[in-house]
Amino acid sequence: MLEKLGIEGIYVVHAKKGYERHEQRINDLFSQYGLKYEFVTDGDITCFTPELLNKYFIPDIQERLSNGSISCTFNHILSCKKVVENNNKYALIFEDDPFFIGNFLKEIEKVTKEADTLEKGFIISLENTSLKFPSFKSIKKNKYLYEASYGRCAGAYLIDLVGAKNIMHYLEKYKCDRIIDWWHNKLIDNKVIKMYWAYPAFIEQCSHNGMMSSTISSRNQSLIRRFKWLVHKHYKTYILRFFK
Repeated sequence: MLEKLGIEGIYVVHAKKGYERHEQRINDLFSQYGLKYEFVTDGDITCFTPELLNKYFIPDIQERLSNGSISCTFNHILSCKKVVENNNKYALIFEDDPFFIGNFLKEIEKVTKEADTLEKGFIISLENTSLKFPSFKSIKKNKYLYEASYGRCAGAYLIDLVGAKNIMHYLEKYKCDRIIDWWHNKLIDNKVIKMYWAYPAFIEQCSHNGMMSSTISSRNQSLIRRFKWLVHKHYKTYILRFFK
């Protein structure tokens, strides 16, 4: 089905070892929806060499970021590279802990149909991880994509071919100097890509909503974190936005 929508690649940022539970969960979840996908792991810490890091990152990146953060960012970059190499009209890039809200296939169909009307060269954030949403006054009936000046983390997004090419061209000249979430914001500021938020968001990151542990931080799965997430989600979704 997704190929008919122009989604010609699905890439999952993942570590080579140590997160087998995340891998099995992806296999189970995506198979339920008939999704064909590829794990992207060549940016794993075990693959680091000075030559490889210098190809994509500024020289002192290991002084700025943890190896785990570099690895995650590196695999996002390699996913973007695959979009270009495979000439994908659209591609989905996930980190390895997505949680689908509602019917994923119906929601992604709405997003891609509206994406077809956009100027090429964009990323569409599909997640609510940062609990950022368009203001209530900006919401329009039968409109699902809203241009934004920054991203909502990098756990789940759709990217088009032109956007991926623009990013890789920029990377050749300037190199990456920060974790992927903030680097996306830099790309937006420098007009390399445009950012849109899907609303309603229909994906969460399990490492943020308390259902799984994070691969790059100390956030562990727990009922307390799950409760806190649900409280913050309710407040920022239904209360705070009335004042914006």
